[in-house]
Amino acid sequence: MAPAFDRRNQDPSRNYGIQGVDLRMVLKGPDGVVQFLLYTNWMLPHVQDEMDSKPLDTRFPYVFHKPLPADVGYHSKVPRYEGHEPAHDYQCPYTDGVCYRDGSVLAAKDMYRVLCERGSDGVWEELESYYHKIFADTEAARQR
Repeated sequence: MAPAFDRRNQDPSRNYGIQGVDLRMVLKGPDGVVQFLLYTNWMLPHVQDEMDSKPLDTRFPYVFHKPLPADVGYHSKVPRYEGHEPAHDYQCPYTDGVCYRDGSVLAAKDMYRVLCERGSDGVWEELESYYHKIFADTEAARQR
């Protein structure tokens, strides 16, 4: 989990905004990583107090008031499809170098449903299945 922060500043060049706690579940194997990322929107207490004192903007009900499923994705050491380009200007903590990544917000919504209905055990089961799906060709090549 990454902690919440309040890095607002009057100077726009130094204003990094606010962010709630991020929940990231990472399953690492020999070929790469799959992950589920949820923005919990659990804010620092003083930020939450400030937000609670303002009326809810009904145009954006998820912004800062509800958990926001952000990503189900992968980080791979090798391309996963033709034309797959590595992430540039990104130091991947999972692949120890070049990173080919991709992800889906729609899949994150489904994974959030799994988390709510089956808890973290259900998420780990789904991440393991997703890992084998993404890296099946690499696993098969390694067994030859």
